[in-house]
Amino acid sequence: MKNLRAYLWIGLALILFVNFQAWTLEFGPRDAAAAAAVQQAAAAENAAHPLGSEVPQVPTAVPSATATAAPIAPAGAVPATATANTAPTTPTDLPAASTLTVRTDVLDVDINLRGGELTRADLLQYRVVKGGTEPVRLLRKQGAGNQFLLQTGLAGATSNPVADEYPTHLALFSSDYTGFRLEDGVDEVRVPLKWTSPSGVMVTKTLVFHRGSYRIDVEYAVTNDSAAPWSVAAYAQIQHDMPVPVRSFTNYFNFDSYSFTGPAYWDGTKYQKVKIDANKIADFNRAYPDGWKNGWIAALQHHFVTALVAPTDEQHRYSISNRGTEFNIRDIGPAVAVAPGATATLKQTLFIGPKLQEQLMAVHPQLGRATDYGVLTLVARPLFLLLEQVHKLFGNWGWAIIIVTLLLKLAMYPLSEISGRSAAKMKQMAPRMKQLQETYKDDRTKLGQATMELYKKEKINPAAGCLPQLIQIPIFMAFYWVLVESVEMRQAPFIGWLHDLSSRDPFFILPVLMAGAMFMQYRLQPPSADPVQAKVFMIMPLFLSLTFAFLPSGLVLYYVVNTLLSILQQWNINRRIAVSSQSRD
Repeated sequence: MKNLRAYLWIGLALILFVNFQAWTLEFGPRDAAAAAAVQQAAAAENAAHPLGSEVPQVPTAVPSATATAAPIAPAGAVPATATANTAPTTPTDLPAASTLTVRTDVLDVDINLRGGELTRADLLQYRVVKGGTEPVRLLRKQGAGNQFLLQTGLAGATSNPVADEYPTHLALFSSDYTGFRLEDGVDEVRVPLKWTSPSGVMVTKTLVFHRGSYRIDVEYAVTNDSAAPWSVAAYAQIQHDMPVPVRSFTNYFNFDSYSFTGPAYWDGTKYQKVKIDANKIADFNRAYPDGWKNGWIAALQHHFVTALVAPTDEQHRYSISNRGTEFNIRDIGPAVAVAPGATATLKQTLFIGPKLQEQLMAVHPQLGRATDYGVLTLVARPLFLLLEQVHKLFGNWGWAIIIVTLLLKLAMYPLSEISGRSAAKMKQMAPRMKQLQETYKDDRTKLGQATMELYKKEKINPAAGCLPQLIQIPIFMAFYWVLVESVEMRQAPFIGWLHDLSSRDPFFILPVLMAGAMFMQYRLQPPSADPVQAKVFMIMPLFLSLTFAFLPSGLVLYYVVNTLLSILQQWNINRRIAVSSQSRD
């Protein structure tokens, strides 16, 4: 016992040292000139040879498969979901950079006829600022440094975009329409794009949008009217050339800077994030020649994801390359050989939207991992699922947090009961403890021995209160990551002044309530024998409330409710212990 304080000081010193190292790494001085030179070189290289201009070749390691015949939609067929008031045009009327606009109930997308490239994607049900009118724009094409594009196409073993022998993301497609809109009573809208090779191969590339969904299916209908076999593979790639949120002292509580931004993948067995090193010019390549089955690759950012999802029965290759902070991620499917006079179909699946757990899991069983809860995923994911089920009953995330906090408190009641009884007995022993301190004030060894004998006689375990607190720490941290990372709680209102549970309390009412609740809880605990510790415990509510003032209000709500429930439980235990002591007397 006499060495406990020394161990605590050593632990505190280690914590401070680790924090100092992390702070230095995050905010310390860097070689700005060297970093700027690397970035300038990367920008020059990308300007001369953009990552998005590269066309993949069908890898020889991927075996070709003979295509089976499949029905092809008649040429020039009018999609059932095309807008009735949109006048068709001939391909010769369309300039090289014509753009189609597709609007569903959740997406507003621009598709460039140059390769069918997705150059803009607005999420109609999400706003940049709560109460504002500007929707979240996930994809965009606004020049170097502000581009986020999704490109798809068919590539061959000798892909040559100049010769236009394959419908790559650089080839020019045609369309009979200039825009599409999802009509009432219709569940999907189909956007067909046409392409014909000089040798007579015809390809209809159809992008399929679904009602209420951020999933986009890409279907290729191939008709080989040439005299030779035609071997191709479907590919998709994401080009990301946008600044990554950087954490600094001025935006220390900007949660976007804490969330991972960059590539991530699932290779069929494990989930992995890939941190892009901005100080390296050379391409960073993660190609897997043997391919993956049942995988996906994506570009992650806070609350939103753009993903390329492979069919579960196909073996795909994935690669990641970068120049500076710009990166390109790619998915290449297996080769398909189309014999002369034969037809074939190839398919891809894309996802552009928020990290909604139900939709992600519907697209791929493991795509829900894109909502990254970090090392506490095993705790945070079940916690979110529980919150989600309660939310379905009450329709409000604030009430869901309160109910789940109550359920967690009930689940841990037996442990809390043991801890509370120990604390109540120690509070009763406070006068006798004070008497021992006065008796052995000059001999700390005898004081420790007398204290342990008293604990043994009264059957008090001073460490009994530690276990519930240790269990509460991971639950508390899991709550934090659920509130910060789950897009379902983004800008979610509760009651009154709490308009967004994922951001701080605008009037700091909850932090003040938290400080008051913690002070009440402190008064119910046994007084500390150490005067210094007693003063620390007195100011702890104020310190924590100031820290929590800038954390998500949903997290503070959880802590306030949990503290109030703990107060009620401890008050009831103290009352029962007091009654039991009086009856024995």
